[in-house]
Amino acid sequence: MAEDNDTLVRRFLAAFNTKNADELAPYLHPEVVFLNYGDDEIHGREGVVKLWKAVFENFDRVEFETVHQAVNGNVVIAEQIHGLALPGGPLAPVMNMAVYEIEDGRIIAWRDYTNPVKARELLAT
Repeated sequence: MAEDNDTLVRRFLAAFNTKNADELAPYLHPEVVFLNYGDDEIHGREGVVKLWKAVFENFDRVEFETVHQAVNGNVVIAEQIHGLALPGGPLAPVMNMAVYEIEDGRIIAWRDYTNPVKARELLAT
């Protein structure tokens, strides 16, 4: 995957819209560490893909988009909207801040920062 870090992260985020966790794998380093603030860290590409398979099963719609993104070498910081809809529910615009560290053209560290109280509130509407 020979592309600049800005494009890599934008394509990674777009892959979420497929609701196919296997589409995420090519962007992830085999030793990736994922931290969704407030949850336990997930280590390794297989673990991250497994987590997202379970997440995708819970939602009818997943529509992620980038609001702003900044790149400094191998670090990408992205303000995102995670549009999530539970079965029968409206699309909830959950604001998220993500930090990605890139190594060898793949994401080796990924940290998501979302207000879980606000996210639950939006999903319950």
